[in-house]
Amino acid sequence: MSETPVAPPEGSGIWRPRVTVATIVQRGEAFLLVEEDVRGARVFNQPAGHLEPGESLQQAAVRETLEETGWEVRPTCLVRVYQWRARSGREFLRFTFGAEALRHDPARPLDSGIVRAVWLTRDDLAADPSRLRSPMVLAGIDDWLAGRRLPLDAVARIEPAP
Repeated sequence: MSETPVAPPEGSGIWRPRVTVATIVQRGEAFLLVEEDVRGARVFNQPAGHLEPGESLQQAAVRETLEETGWEVRPTCLVRVYQWRARSGREFLRFTFGAEALRHDPARPLDSGIVRAVWLTRDDLAADPSRLRSPMVLAGIDDWLAGRRLPLDAVARIEPAP
């Protein structure tokens, strides 16, 4: 995309992209996705969300997956880090993890805006790209299917000294 860069927040002088996480969970030929309502449109996304203060990227991926799908997962690898600029001009750094599904709680309430958790194939998603929340959804699945796997320790969290 060749959009004009967005200026940093007034007075900050520093550009800060939004840090997000996503989780790719495969079962057979299907992938765990969420159907969500975004500004009146129903779109598909991996379980994904923002990094919260004090948590690691892996912890955020586990939390977001549980909150959005009711699935408890165990991260197994880092698939890729994506940098993307939305049409709004907001920039995102998305850390996409591969994960193994452990347990599902179908009675767990899902996050606000999440319509349902659903298992879809890559072909299901590619059939209507307008239903994808961002191009990172299909890119993540394609990277996963291509065998892209980095060890979890490719992302390190360094704690402050005591």
